[in-house]
Amino acid sequence: MLSYRHSFHAGNHADVLKHSILMYVLQYMNRKEKPYVYIDTHAGAGVYDVLGQQAQKTGEYLDGIARLLNQKQPTTDFLKPYTDLIASFNSGQNLHYYPGSPAIAQRLLRPSDRLILTELHGADAANLRDSLGRDRRVYISQEDGLKHLKAILPPPEKRAVVLIDPSYEIKTDYDLVIRAIQQAVQRFATGTYLLWYPVINRSATESFIAELVKCQIPDMWRLELCVEADNNDRGMTGSGMILINPPYSLAGDATESMAVLHQRLAQDMGQGGTILQRLTEE
Repeated sequence: MLSYRHSFHAGNHADVLKHSILMYVLQYMNRKEKPYVYIDTHAGAGVYDVLGQQAQKTGEYLDGIARLLNQKQPTTDFLKPYTDLIASFNSGQNLHYYPGSPAIAQRLLRPSDRLILTELHGADAANLRDSLGRDRRVYISQEDGLKHLKAILPPPEKRAVVLIDPSYEIKTDYDLVIRAIQQAVQRFATGTYLLWYPVINRSATESFIAELVKCQIPDMWRLELCVEADNNDRGMTGSGMILINPPYSLAGDATESMAVLHQRLAQDMGQGGTILQRLTEE
């Protein structure tokens, strides 16, 4: 199915969680001089116009990045690089553009690093080429990102950050993701993997997490932000990130920021919550 377009959802609370964590991981990778590759299996269109018809139809960014930027309270050291980067895509105080994960990575990666971006949707793949395709560090392909992942691991750099961010339009996506993670870690155990998941039905979410734990992948963490109370299939109440081989400092640095995000993005005071949990030992 190719009906999903992230342009309807760009800048929502899920993007805030996902992209702030992604930025932290990439900045950590930059501390070492040795080059690395960033791999994005569901890259999307690159940069999104939140004033365009699709984003305006849902208005999800208003309860996500717009709310975070508009609040004048000081932010955390974890979140400030993220909010500063989003502001750099816009002029003045006006929010017009929101960068997706490929555009964020492009800004952060160094001349010696590479980006491998995969997007199956034809229109989004074309937009991605228009916005990032002139960069010689960037390789873009229009194909199934999970299948492509197996073909490109392990990378010659021996260092990689892999973002897996499917739409979960169909229920089999969950099984496909688990299988892809298992295969990826078998081929390249030392990579850093970031897997995004939605929270729609609490029972289904916990079952998904339990199946991941059964894979017995070492050093796996869960970071989850819910901005509404669980409501049994009436929409996405939150989302989370599964991290494999994350920076050792992530858990400590993210604790305060997760609480700040919940405080500022929760739809109703006190509803929802956060989870920061180690799922497996090293």
